Amino acid sequence: MNTANFPWLTTIILLPIAASLLIPVIPDKDGKTVRWYALIVGLIDFALIVYAFYTQYDFANPNLQLVESYPWVPQLDLNWSVGADGLAMPLIILTGFITTLAILAAWPVTLKPRLFYFLILAMYGGQIAVFAVQDMLLFFLVWELELVPIYFLLSIWGGKKRQYAATKFILYTAGGSLFILLAALTMGFYGDTVTFDMRSLALKDYALNFQLLLYGGFLIAYAVKLPIIPLHTWLPDAHGEATAPVHMLLAGILLKMGGYALIRMNAQMLPDAHAYFAPALVVLGVVNIIYAALTSFAQRNLKRKIAYSSISHMGFVTIGIASFTDLGLSGAMLQMVSHGLIGASLFFLVGATYDRTHTLMLDEMGGVGKRMKKIFAMFTTCSMASLALPGMSGFVAELMVFVGFATSDAYSSTFKVIVVFLMAVGVILTPIYLLSMLREIFYGQENEELVSHQALIDAEPREVFIIACLLIPIIGIGFYPKLLTQVYDSTTVQLTARLRDSVPTLVQRKEAPTVSLSAPAIGN
Repeated sequence: MNTANFPWLTTIILLPIAASLLIPVIPDKDGKTVRWYALIVGLIDFALIVYAFYTQYDFANPNLQLVESYPWVPQLDLNWSVGADGLAMPLIILTGFITTLAILAAWPVTLKPRLFYFLILAMYGGQIAVFAVQDMLLFFLVWELELVPIYFLLSIWGGKKRQYAATKFILYTAGGSLFILLAALTMGFYGDTVTFDMRSLALKDYALNFQLLLYGGFLIAYAVKLPIIPLHTWLPDAHGEATAPVHMLLAGILLKMGGYALIRMNAQMLPDAHAYFAPALVVLGVVNIIYAALTSFAQRNLKRKIAYSSISHMGFVTIGIASFTDLGLSGAMLQMVSHGLIGASLFFLVGATYDRTHTLMLDEMGGVGKRMKKIFAMFTTCSMASLALPGMSGFVAELMVFVGFATSDAYSSTFKVIVVFLMAVGVILTPIYLLSMLREIFYGQENEELVSHQALIDAEPREVFIIACLLIPIIGIGFYPKLLTQVYDSTTVQLTARLRDSVPTLVQRKEAPTVSLSAPAIGN
């Protein structure tokens, strides 16, 4: 068989979706058969992803690979068009890896197991589709469809306020999605030809004011998912009510959709407008880092503390995207993958801790490290990764964004000094709230009431295995970043060159609107 012509991405997307449709007819009484079935499907799909990446992906090629295009609804010019480049491939691999581990993390689920695993597998294919599709209308459809499983996973298996959290999630994300549809239709009908192919749309000659309008619409939609303050409030509520496997999907994959789309749509397709919005992205990134870190420090609920920590770390992504340097954009990509791994590990451990203590309030914990030594060790290691300890992936990613932005010639020296200083403050705040969190959970005197009423059993082999699987790439990337950066370097270098080419052209346009921020001096 000629594997080069095999529809790899279509198979990878449709396999878990098709497999989910068989769950209702699988003979099963207590959910054990269904969970093994879901895990096997997840492993097979992840194996296909790895095989396709290993045999068909060329690191040196910056363009789309594994391209497939089939007419779907010709009357609407809607095509099933998929492909993967350096922006998509790392996140497709991350999706397969995190989702497979999330299925294993869902082993204790006993409430409606058929529906639970059906939603997980359906979301598996939907999330990969978000990163792979190359048609704007199709992108909008998979973006919307992917929201449905999350809503039900929150509203059925969540905590006491699950209905509120699920409703808030769907209102924020679906509301933001309307801007994607409006922008996609506007771009598709612009000019002499009607097309929704992303590569064709990127080649259209849009007027600057039109680009700015489109960019603003996309930014609102993706700011919700990233999330960017002030459109972030759905995330702490969703994380506060979610179960451990849903946590892993939210932190490990869902947030990365916003960062990916911001690079793919805003930066790659609208480079002139990106030069005007870039200073605002930098400021929003700094606000994310500082505000979310301070808010995390004040949280007494363990899930909400880690949720705000996620928001803070994603601020480095927006700054890297707006840096106009190869190093900064590479750091943004690395930060998305790194945070996906670290965030998934921390939230899984939060779930494991809650299963034993039955409380999320730090005031009610204390000294449990004496009885849960393995969980203590794993929680500490993953927290060290989150606070960017050297030797961990988070350190390399944040350092690349730091250096990439600091060496950018697209901004004035004054602006860069201020931004780098504030980023450094955020980096300092991170270990403060993470180490204090560890102290309150695991150190000090035991809470006698907690210990007397709860059986604080240490981590079981399944839990140790999941964390070990996540720590291997976290440490591996920390010591050898090229393990990941070589996957997307050719694509990010090409994109950065295109972004930089658009900057001097914009500066010369006297009639063009300027960003309200006066500090950045866009130009060479």
